[in-house]
Amino acid sequence: MDRRTLPALLAAALIVTACGGATSGRTSAGPATGDDGAARPALAQTPRRAGEILVQGPVSPASHGPITLDGRYTVRFEQIAPEDPNLDFTGQTSFVAVLDRRAQQEGAGTKRLFRIAARTGRTQITARGRYWIDVEFGDFPYAIRLTPTSRR
Repeated sequence: MDRRTLPALLAAALIVTACGGATSGRTSAGPATGDDGAARPALAQTPRRAGEILVQGPVSPASHGPITLDGRYTVRFEQIAPEDPNLDFTGQTSFVAVLDRRAQQEGAGTKRLFRIAARTGRTQITARGRYWIDVEFGDFPYAIRLTPTSRR
């Protein structure tokens, strides 16, 4: 085999691998991707409404902010495994995220958001002031959305 044949064979193998069929009789489009080609959780695909805060990242650790909060919020997260859309996250490292007054510095005023091995999660918080969202642990691309709740 000469040097010109090897690249052609590798390219053909990549095409065959990329176009492989599903063995279970069903197919999946997989997670959506952003402009940069990175996989995006469904939670990050919906346009933000007034007052919503959306952060996302490929893996942890990561800090997002500062953000200003004033009131009560529903906080949701979603993580995805682009290489395995059917992954059961219960056997994976827990997704851990907190609100901190300073980036990556837990202390007085730190609020735990999540510590759970799951694909998605939801909680309610009340917070006023400037915070950082620190994602301390998580092995997969994620999105966190804070939605203000209506005041009664």
